[in-house]
Amino acid sequence: MEVILLERVEKLGAIGDVVKVKNGFARNYLLPQHKALLATDANKARFERERAAIEARNEKARSAAQSEGKALDGTTYVLIRQAGETGQLYGSVAARDIAEAINAAGHKVERKHVAINQPIKAIGMHDVTIRLHPEVALKVTLNVARSPDEAERQARGENVIAAAQAADKAADDEAAREIAAAAAAANAARGPSE
Repeated sequence: MEVILLERVEKLGAIGDVVKVKNGFARNYLLPQHKALLATDANKARFERERAAIEARNEKARSAAQSEGKALDGTTYVLIRQAGETGQLYGSVAARDIAEAINAAGHKVERKHVAINQPIKAIGMHDVTIRLHPEVALKVTLNVARSPDEAERQARGENVIAAAQAADKAADDEAAREIAAAAAAANAARGPSE
């Protein structure tokens, strides 16, 4: 099916391009979202008549997204979640959670603007792309931690999982030394074996 794009669509084309797409993609996404028109002669003529208005509307939306994006670009958001000893979350952080965190900080972002390929399932610092407009993309950082203290340590660059594992190993080594010392003392108290 051929369609005329009414706005830039990533990996497809720019405003005014006539592209061939699969029927389902056009019927279920492009046409209902008003991102394209069927490429009929009447629609091509209509698009050419309205081209200036469509491009002006797109430019206005892009400039608004850029101004909002300047305040949002490079910001960091802390999400406190429950996780196991190895840092695996007991759930996941999805686009909805990220949008809610950004909105709680006073910015306006919808779930559809958050571009993550798969949910975040481990604690740590994660870079996330936010697309406020097809031509405006920016990065925000998510600090997913188990506690506010842990979030502060991660923000300073500390790997909290590695630090916890090192502390556990040190405690295990100390316990092993104490057991060995106690066993040696017990053997010495018994005297030589015959």
